[in-house]
Amino acid sequence: MREKNSTRIICIILLISLTFIAIFPLLWAITSSLRPDTEIYKYALPFQWHTFIPVKFTFDSYKLLFTKFQFQKPIWNTLVASFVTVILSCAVNSVAAFGFTFFRFKGRKILYALVLVSFMVPFESIAIPLYKVVYQLNWINTFCGIIVPGLADGLVLFLFVQFFSSVPSGLFEAARIDGASWWQIYLKILLPISKAVIITAALMVFINQWNSFLWPLLVAHGRNIRLIQVALSDFTAEHVTLWSSLYAASVVSALIPLVLFLPFQKYYVEGITSGGIKG
Repeated sequence: MREKNSTRIICIILLISLTFIAIFPLLWAITSSLRPDTEIYKYALPFQWHTFIPVKFTFDSYKLLFTKFQFQKPIWNTLVASFVTVILSCAVNSVAAFGFTFFRFKGRKILYALVLVSFMVPFESIAIPLYKVVYQLNWINTFCGIIVPGLADGLVLFLFVQFFSSVPSGLFEAARIDGASWWQIYLKILLPISKAVIITAALMVFINQWNSFLWPLLVAHGRNIRLIQVALSDFTAEHVTLWSSLYAASVVSALIPLVLFLPFQKYYVEGITSGGIKG
């Protein structure tokens, strides 16, 4: 009994330590955003209470964020790009997964294998050719240039295929006998039971788009179309970094996806386990 209690205490201490390590960067950013620039690194080492509790609380960094730097514009641009990408990507990939799952055609396995390989290819290796295509389409500094290249996602398609494959085929055969079209099966039978996988895919696409830096930097460098990760590079004045404003922007950019993710965490785990692991 004593050994079990000791093991449990050790596990709790280990979990608390790992949790602190995980949240330390966010905690440091929050406290630094509430300090004047002159105080940010003054109490960094050695660790003390003032390392995490500002001596002088100030919200000036957040005021500058939305007045001088107009940070609400990149936030709005990123929200629009992310939500549109989520809707279109889930539609495109779920329809493609429906076709791969329920239709048999020549070259299906090879094509599906190529799709799976696509999400293993580093984006940096295709960024330049993709940029040339977007440039020729005259999509530089447009939402089309940001959104369209990210719609087809091999990992999202894989999740949908795995889930669709787990649905009993007799359900669709009965619907076909009753005269239902394939579109009716997809819209009225398959999608309503795919809530967990849809939420999982939506969260994955949203977070990828929200955290995207390289591609928006290449195709959306205009100030009116700039996304949030690219806008984080604006907090310099005469070669001096405005640390408190930079930390405030980092906190905002981290908390928005976190607020959206936490309510759907259960569905995310369910979608990964039921769709991604099966098969």
